[in-house]
Amino acid sequence: MALFSFDMTALAASPIIRVWQHRDYALFMSGIGPHYVTGWMQRFGVGYLAWELSHSPAWLGAVAAADLAPMMLIAPFAGAIVDRWDPIKQIKLALLAVLIHAVLLAGLTLAGYMTIELLFAVTLLNGFLMPVYNAARTTIVPACVPRSDFPSAISLDSSFFHGSRFVGPLLAALIIREWNVGAAFLAHVVGVGFFIFQLFRMRVAAPVRAKSTSNLLQDVTDGLAYIRRHPGIFPLFMLMTMASIAARPLQDFLPGFNGTVFMGGPDGLAWLTAGMGIGAMIGATWIAMRGHTNGLTYIVILSAIGLGVSMFGFVSTKSLLLATVFGGWSGFTLTVMATGISALTQLAVTDDMRGRVMSLFAMIYRGVPAIGALSIGFAAEVVGLRTAFTVAAVVCVAVWLVLARMHEQVDVAMQDKR
Repeated sequence: MALFSFDMTALAASPIIRVWQHRDYALFMSGIGPHYVTGWMQRFGVGYLAWELSHSPAWLGAVAAADLAPMMLIAPFAGAIVDRWDPIKQIKLALLAVLIHAVLLAGLTLAGYMTIELLFAVTLLNGFLMPVYNAARTTIVPACVPRSDFPSAISLDSSFFHGSRFVGPLLAALIIREWNVGAAFLAHVVGVGFFIFQLFRMRVAAPVRAKSTSNLLQDVTDGLAYIRRHPGIFPLFMLMTMASIAARPLQDFLPGFNGTVFMGGPDGLAWLTAGMGIGAMIGATWIAMRGHTNGLTYIVILSAIGLGVSMFGFVSTKSLLLATVFGGWSGFTLTVMATGISALTQLAVTDDMRGRVMSLFAMIYRGVPAIGALSIGFAAEVVGLRTAFTVAAVVCVAVWLVLARMHEQVDVAMQDKR
C-alpha cells in the first residue's frame, strides 16, 4: 500500500495533472478538445476537397492562404480589442460566427454546390473569423490558472491542439471513405456547438483593465513597439516567423505530396497528416510535463535546426513510410518551438500587453504561413513540390545560423522575474 500511495501522490503532484484541479480550466479544455478534433477534420476535408476539385498546387496554396492570410490584417486589432474587453464575451461571439460558417460549408458541400472558387471564398470567410477567436483564446488559459501553472496549462492546450492533428485527420479519412467530405464538415458543427456550451458554464471574471487613453490604432502601435524593444520576445518571434513561412506550409501541401510523390489516396494523406500530428502531440506533451521554463530557450533554438533537417528528409524520399516518420519529426520540432515560445512569452509579457502580444504570436503562427503557402505553391507549379520545399529547408537552416548566436541574450531576457 505504501508503494501505491507514493505513486499516486507523485502523480497528483505532477504539473500536467494539477492544472485539471482548476474548474474553469477543466471546462475550457473539455470543450476545446473536441473542437480541436473536429476543426482538424474540417481542415483535412478542405485540403482534400481543394485537391479533388482542382488537382493544382497553386489552388491548394491559394485555399490554404485564404484560411491564413486574414490573420495578418485582423490579428493586431483583435488583440487590442481583447486588451480592452472581456475575452470570454469575445470568444463566445466569435464562435457563434464560426458555427454559422461551419453550417454553411457543410450545407454547400452536402448539397453538391461546391466548386474550387466557392471553396476559396468560404475558406476566406473562416480566415476572417479566426483572428477574433484566437485573440480571446490565448488570454483565457492564463486567467484560469495561477501563474505557477502557466507552462503546463499552456503546453497542455498545445498538446490537445496538436494531438487532434492525429485524431482529426484519421476520423475525417474514415468518414470520407465511408460517406463523403460533407459529413466530415458536419462533425465540426457539433464540435463548435459543444465548445460554446462549455464556455457558457465557465465563471472566469473579466480581467481588470487600465483605462485606455489612446485610440485602437495607437494601442496596436504600442503593442508592436513593445515587442520590437523586448530583447527576448523579438528574436523568438523572428525565429517563429521563419518557421511559419518556410516550414509551416508543409502540412498544407500534404495533399499535393500524397497525390504526386507518394501516389496515395485518402488513407495515405491521413497517415502523412497523422504522422505530423503524433510528433506534434509528443512535443507539446513533453513541454507540458516539464512544468517549468528553465532551459526552454535553448530547446526552442535547437528545435529550429531539427526542423530544417526533418524537411530535408521529407522531400528526399519517395517512401510513404519514411515521409511519415520525417513528417512526425517535423511536427515534433515545430511544436516544441511554437509551444516553447508561447510559454516563454506568456511568462515574460506584462498583463496589459498580453492580448496584443499573443495575438501577434497567433498571427505569426497562423497568418504568416499564407505567405509561404502562396509563394511555395506558385514556385511548385514551375519547379515541383520537392524542389520548392528543399529551398524552404535551406532558408530554415540559414536563419537558425543567424539567430543561434543570440541564445544567451534571449535566455536572460525571457526568464520569469516576477
